[in-house]
Amino acid sequence: MLDPGRGRVHMPTMDLPFWKTKSLEEMSAAEWESLCDGCGKCCLSKLEDEDTGEIHWTSVACRMLDAGTCRCRDYANRLALVPDCVGLTPANVRTIHWLPHTCAYRLIAEGHDLYWWHPLVSGSARTVHEAGMSVKGVVTASEADLAQPEDYFDHILEQEP
Repeated sequence: MLDPGRGRVHMPTMDLPFWKTKSLEEMSAAEWESLCDGCGKCCLSKLEDEDTGEIHWTSVACRMLDAGTCRCRDYANRLALVPDCVGLTPANVRTIHWLPHTCAYRLIAEGHDLYWWHPLVSGSARTVHEAGMSVKGVVTASEADLAQPEDYFDHILEQEP
């Protein structure tokens, strides 16, 4: 637009979404929680090769994961109910090497943008599933169903889901 009296073009500024303007540490609790795309990948059991450090994804879900919705059955109490559940924080997302490559927390921490299917971008919680980026249809067992640690080997996936 022309700025009267100045002869210059003035372009209105568009508000950028919070994940493009704030660091993880600067986000409110609500903004932080909204970064979760609901994929459920972090709720799958992973096996780490002791010699190489390589992560092997399995199709075994945490006993608290609802495999149909890809959401925790008791998110508010998960850390107390599941001793090895990892609560994500701005500090630890930078050090957890098993976070999925598509994880919004990881993407933002590494200076990348969110994918088109992320609910904050698409406006729909369904797009993560429609794009095939969630564990919907991937889960074959719950950790509650497995009796021995070696049972997990039967559920190793070829690649990160």
